Amino acid sequence: MKELHVHEITGHSLVPAKDIPALLDENHIEFQAIDCVNWKDYPYRPEVEFRIAHTGAAILLNYRVKEESVRAVAAEDNGRVWEDSCCEFFFQLPEDQEENIYYNFECNCGGTLLIGGGRPGDRPHAPVEIIRKVDRWTSLDKAPFEERMGECGWQLALCIPKEAFFRHQLKGFKGMNEHANFFFQAEDGIRDWSVTGVQTCALPI
Repeated sequence: MKELHVHEITGHSLVPAKDIPALLDENHIEFQAIDCVNWKDYPYRPEVEFRIAHTGAAILLNYRVKEESVRAVAAEDNGRVWEDSCCEFFFQLPEDQEENIYYNFECNCGGTLLIGGGRPGDRPHAPVEIIRKVDRWTSLDKAPFEERMGECGWQLALCIPKEAFFRHQLKGFKGMNEHANFFFQAEDGIRDWSVTGVQTCALPI
C-alpha cells in the first residue's frame, strides 16, 4: 500500500482551476508518477503524473501528461470520457470499505467530467448541479475534438469541493485519512498510481 500525505494550503477555500498549477508550485507540491501497468492487454506507456493538495474545503488536483496522440470526443458531462485521454481520481471513506462504496472523478483532456458514487453495480452519476461545482482547467482546447496524432504534452487541473461527494455530507478534508487511487486511461492503455483498486493507498489529509 502506498501512502501519500496531502498538504493543506491555508488561506484559500475554492481555487480557480486555472490557478492550481501555480499555487501548487508556490507550495512546493511534488508530482507523483502514475506508472503501474496492471493490464497486459494495454501495454501503452504514456508519461503521466499528478499532484494533490487540499484547502480544507476542496481537493486540488493537477495532472501532467505526455502521450503519442490525444483526443476528447465526449463533450457532455457524465458522458463516455473514459474513451478519451482521461485522468481519473478514485476516493473512498474508511467507513465505506466494507460495502465497497467509492467515488470516481473522471475528466478527459478537454475538461469534460464524469462523477460516479456507489458500490459496483449500483453507481449513479452525480446530478448536473453537483458536477458544475467542480471547476476544471485544461491546457488544451475545450472538448469536443477528434484524435490528434503526434506527441502531445498537456495538463489538467480540478478543484473538487466537498459538495461534490454527493452521497455524504462532508464537513471538510482536514484531518481525514482516506483511501484513493489515481489513473490515466486512453484508448490503448490504462495506468495506475498504485496497484489496481481504490483501497490501495491511504491519504492522511
